[in-house]
Amino acid sequence: MSQPRDSSKPSERRSEPRREQDRRLVQRDRELEAARLVCQALSQQIHTDKLVEQSLRTALEVVGAEAGSVLLADPKSRQLVFRHVVGEKAAMLRGLAIPWHKGLAGAVFSSGEPEIVADAKQDHRHYPDIDRMTGFHTRDMIVLPLKQWGREPIGVLEVMNKRKGRLNQDDVALLTIVSALSTAAIEQARLFEEARMAEVVHRLGDIGHDVNNLLVPVSLSASVVRTELDHLFARLPDSDASRVRASYQLCKEALGTLEDTVRRIRDRMKQVADCVKGLKTPPQFGPCRLAEVVDSVVKVLGFVAGDKGITLHTDGLADLPPIQGDEQRLYSAFYNLINNAIPEVPRGGSITVRGELDKAGNALLVSVSDTGRGMPKEVRDSLFSDQTISRKAGGTGLGTRIVKDAVDAHGGAITVESAEGAGTTFQIRLPFQPPSGPAGPRA
Repeated sequence: MSQPRDSSKPSERRSEPRREQDRRLVQRDRELEAARLVCQALSQQIHTDKLVEQSLRTALEVVGAEAGSVLLADPKSRQLVFRHVVGEKAAMLRGLAIPWHKGLAGAVFSSGEPEIVADAKQDHRHYPDIDRMTGFHTRDMIVLPLKQWGREPIGVLEVMNKRKGRLNQDDVALLTIVSALSTAAIEQARLFEEARMAEVVHRLGDIGHDVNNLLVPVSLSASVVRTELDHLFARLPDSDASRVRASYQLCKEALGTLEDTVRRIRDRMKQVADCVKGLKTPPQFGPCRLAEVVDSVVKVLGFVAGDKGITLHTDGLADLPPIQGDEQRLYSAFYNLINNAIPEVPRGGSITVRGELDKAGNALLVSVSDTGRGMPKEVRDSLFSDQTISRKAGGTGLGTRIVKDAVDAHGGAITVESAEGAGTTFQIRLPFQPPSGPAGPRA
């Protein structure tokens, strides 16, 4: 049987290997450029979160994709946590955790091999919940393990929706370079931070122990004073009974505030220590009246505010219905907001906590407003982020993190409005019912 005749011209046959060679040269140039970009970007950062953000943005740049995310593994909980996200409503996903064996992210993390998905809708492992939550429409995507050559993955890198064409094997080659270099940088930064944090936690433990030792005699002394007052007032003559009762009641309230403050200082030390270590104690929800929580804060901080000539007001809180809340977390949140506002308010100014029902009637809207000096844009925009800027000498930003954690634990939201010279207002939305459980949207 005769062979089919090749009708192509000799010049065309010679040009085919040349075209393939040119394509490979172009791809090599793209890979070198990707390596240059990621090295340049990562060399400018030393903190893990910044490295993660820069890695993701570099990955999206080199392949021309619209959106993406980096999920890092948490070995203790066996989950993948969205550490940084670029795309529509990205903030909704940051911090979300999913089981590390679920979804495309889990499959790639488990196998250690990259995956190209030409049509996300047709892949049964892709969860549409994320798209529904964010309003993003995933078309094609690449998921790669974040790992160094020959080592276990520390997470995954996802990129979605190539702007021109479809994500392909050449893009995988580029992203593999980004992934390997990023992983090395992230691991080095994490080791540095873990060593530094171990020292901080050790010192914090010593401080907590010392603070507790100092509080023991305060607590015992308050108990002794309470007993002595009971005996003393019982023996006083009844000639001026009303004044005696008023004085006795005032002393009891002062002692109650002192004892309550000692307890809260102990709780606060543990909360700060957990915050530094990145731990979160499970919330303890129960019937909670916000008016009582805020009144407790105002009672303690009223002395500090009064000494500086500042007035603390509450408005509308007594009319609010109870919610299912964690009283200790809410106390810490409002304590931080009011205490942080006091140094910013000039003498004669005020701080007001105001509450009302939202329009739908299923949440409380609470504002903490002051007549202080306000915040510069860079400070305001950094609040409740990992790069919080503190204007206090030696400030750490832990206070705002504790506030955000408390609001998040209740499934709420917090925003801030502030301008220099115009005061500051924090707006908090607290649902009547907390989140039903840790399970959330899956990726």
